[in-house]
Amino acid sequence: MMTEQKNLKQEMDSTQENIYTPEDIENNKTMAGLAYILFFLPLIVCPESKYAKFHANQGLLLLIAGIAGNVVLGIIPVIGWLLIPIYGIGILILGIMGLINGFGGKAKELPLIGKYTILK
Repeated sequence: MMTEQKNLKQEMDSTQENIYTPEDIENNKTMAGLAYILFFLPLIVCPESKYAKFHANQGLLLLIAGIAGNVVLGIIPVIGWLLIPIYGIGILILGIMGLINGFGGKAKELPLIGKYTILK
């Protein structure tokens, strides 16, 4: 049972990475990494790159999750205010993971939030 799930996950990961051509990945690694700092940068500089758009989408999801989480936790008195720094560290970790994937030429979704698509 676990082996089947593991094989299915590996197959999905390899299928996801096969969508992007090696030339597209190599030419747009920098823009993909920078998408986690300014999500719209790849959309302006290289709008035809599917790889850069993937990372721009991931960067936008990260931005939305960061803002929404901070607003929600900011509304909740005391406990929410205490959880904001922990949440911020989690968002920072996801951002670093995205930077590493973008600059490294990998098209991996971010955990928890990466499965959604806003930019097509």
